[in-house]
Amino acid sequence: MSSAAVPLAALGRVAPHVLVIAQDAEVRGRLLRHLADQGYPTSVESDADAGLVAATKGQPDLVLLAGRIAAPDTVHVVAELRAALAGAAVMVTTCEADEPSVVAALDAGADDWVVQPAGLDSLLARVRAVLRRRGVTQPPPRSMLRLGGLYLDLAARRAELDELPLALSPREFDLLAYLAQRVGQVVTKTELLAEVWRQPGPVDKATRAGGTTIAGKASAADKTVDVHVSWLRRKLRESAQAPRYLHTVRGVGLRLDVPRG
Repeated sequence: MSSAAVPLAALGRVAPHVLVIAQDAEVRGRLLRHLADQGYPTSVESDADAGLVAATKGQPDLVLLAGRIAAPDTVHVVAELRAALAGAAVMVTTCEADEPSVVAALDAGADDWVVQPAGLDSLLARVRAVLRRRGVTQPPPRSMLRLGGLYLDLAARRAELDELPLALSPREFDLLAYLAQRVGQVVTKTELLAEVWRQPGPVDKATRAGGTTIAGKASAADKTVDVHVSWLRRKLRESAQAPRYLHTVRGVGLRLDVPRG
């Protein structure tokens, strides 16, 4: 088999595909990380309309409506998903819910409604239970992410963009994977240096080593991050002036978002 990344559809569905629909970027990122860590190929969308389109095209095994998107119009969205995906599971998780809304959503075709604050382990257990009831095979221990046209197989260290392989250096892959697992979250350069480059945390700027200030070293390290981000942007066919995935938050850090449309 070729070492190039392959489209999700070509994976033979060795693991259930989960689609997360959530307006809140932090919720999307957290669910994406934990589902992918459990071996589920996972896609994310930020609104119901885009989620319905993605569900129809991608035919996921489970759709998870999370957070504010699953509030007043939950029943309508569940009914549309059920009509489009007769064989897929549909779950809802919200911070609060009244009994009539829960009953209406279940009657419309939802398989389960989880009211937070349930722990992530509890939520994942409910995901497994719903998939078992649907007769869906549980995932092998590998992590696959799909963010719009970007696909990452973290275990095999393969990536593709719009179904074409991405030729990434090991560091570029590590950088992209770290950001992809935190989709919608701003990540600082200090965090990237610590987690991707494995450099020690900042020390007192007054400390000097061999005549070079720590501040000077930090500036050089920041430049290393900037250079790798620039290389990665080029391979993702974008630029700082016209970003698609990688967005600079001036004075703070970098955020990976799923492009709209």
